[in-house]
Amino acid sequence: MASNNKQKLELTWVGKNNPEYDIANIEPRILEENPELSNCANDPNTENMIIHGDNLLALKALLPEYEGKIKCIYIDPPYNTGNAFDHYDDSVEHSTWLSLMKPRLELLRILLREDGSIWISIDEKEGHYLKILCDEIFNRENFIIQTTIQRGSATGHKAINPTPVQVCDLMLCYAKRKTEWIYKPVYRERGYDKAYSQYINNFEAGYEKWKFVPLKEILKEGNLTIESALKKFPERIIRFAQPDYNAVGKETREYIELSKLNPSKLYKQLRTGYPDIYLFNGNRILFYKDKMREINGVLVTAELVTNIWTDMNYQGIASEGGVVFQRSKKPELQIKRVIEMSTNPSDLILDSFLGSGTTSAVAHKMGRKYIGIEMGNHAYTHCKARLDKVIDGSDQGGISKSVDWKGGGAYKFYELAPSFIVKDEFGNPVIDSFYNDTKLIKAMCKLMNFTYQPSQTEYWKHGVGQGKNYLYVTTQLLTTAMIQQIAGHLTEGETLIICPKKFEPGAEKIDSRITIKKIPHSVLKACYFGKKEYLLPIKESATEEVEIESEAEDNE
Repeated sequence: MASNNKQKLELTWVGKNNPEYDIANIEPRILEENPELSNCANDPNTENMIIHGDNLLALKALLPEYEGKIKCIYIDPPYNTGNAFDHYDDSVEHSTWLSLMKPRLELLRILLREDGSIWISIDEKEGHYLKILCDEIFNRENFIIQTTIQRGSATGHKAINPTPVQVCDLMLCYAKRKTEWIYKPVYRERGYDKAYSQYINNFEAGYEKWKFVPLKEILKEGNLTIESALKKFPERIIRFAQPDYNAVGKETREYIELSKLNPSKLYKQLRTGYPDIYLFNGNRILFYKDKMREINGVLVTAELVTNIWTDMNYQGIASEGGVVFQRSKKPELQIKRVIEMSTNPSDLILDSFLGSGTTSAVAHKMGRKYIGIEMGNHAYTHCKARLDKVIDGSDQGGISKSVDWKGGGAYKFYELAPSFIVKDEFGNPVIDSFYNDTKLIKAMCKLMNFTYQPSQTEYWKHGVGQGKNYLYVTTQLLTTAMIQQIAGHLTEGETLIICPKKFEPGAEKIDSRITIKKIPHSVLKACYFGKKEYLLPIKESATEEVEIESEAEDNE
């Protein structure tokens, strides 16, 4: 008899299904703002966040408030090469690296909006493994593109490498739901296209009377450079191009035939919703003005950005943003391009491997909201320091000039709260002393899958669940009298879960609409408590200084 179990293509490795890394078992910590590290004088209600702590725990902490709300995610995880990251232990065994990535990607997918996208920088050593893993998590049909980014050239010491020289990184892009995702075309500046060598001498006349002369004659007569001509009259500069007869519609083919039969006559095909087509001697007239776009406020010759990026300048970026981060930094221009392609102003950006803070800095300058997560000490020394320079306007590097950045904005700095449950001196599970009344309520809301939303009128409504289900957390002895009093205020359809540290015998039987779950025992099996980090050990750099010669050599 045939089996009904449908098999699927997937990547397997030792430890893939370890329950310790099942996202359902990750403890949903609360996030505590550190007002002394926040920089929100300009906007006390800012939604921008920098989170210090293990990114797997931080991502789980974000779920209740941010599930389905992130428009764009960019991450630059450790490449598992042994030298890509100074601050991460970037030489873990392949299966461990995959175990590191899988739960994080699963949580990131949940956080994405339906029309959101994720962009992941990687190299050729782990890129193919990552592609298969992402096909499994995001679904293969949601794959958008793989971009190749040139980060150097075969010069200097690389030129004598006995093997082929690797000078590129990869970047994978997936949509949460490809049918919902909207791509925003981005253009980059390019040199003058010499194929445009003709000039319309009488452009003001009707197209039927146009006369064409070589462009070089006009430049010579007017003592003009090609740059000044492009600024002055790009609509007059043209080229003739043979149309792809088989790639155009029936009406256009008819116009082409007419143009060939009457080679001295100009034809114009009017089109609704598309540029009109001009034909002369069977050839299409292409206008240089259509090759020009405004980039950084200047009208220039431009071309559509493809999946090959050769214009990322890595030279000197080790100190970009005013913080030194050797080798692992990405240019602000790269992040700017990702954000331009996939977001609109005020959209929410997330980077859970924040590193030196590039993604948050660029999002800040571009008017996007952002969440950045970094587990290392450089959350303070790099990310915070960099964003403070962005806010006070002193960071004029990177994309600052292209977006006319003058300063402003705000962010709040958060720490991951400690594990909710710890062991006492006798090995018994107890609630960590960090959790006072308010923090205890917030933590229990997360553990019980309720939204922390204290009622202004009912003291016993701390959390809101599905429908009319509520949560009440108390450290007091829960008496039968208290339950009777609360039951008298429950309206039709309302139910309540009460989480006390202790309660009177028989209290749980007073009202069927009220369920009592004693803490901490009721949540002991909700997740794995006490984990400080998940497979991402920090290897603090012995020095933050980068020699100029080394930086230049790395970027050759």
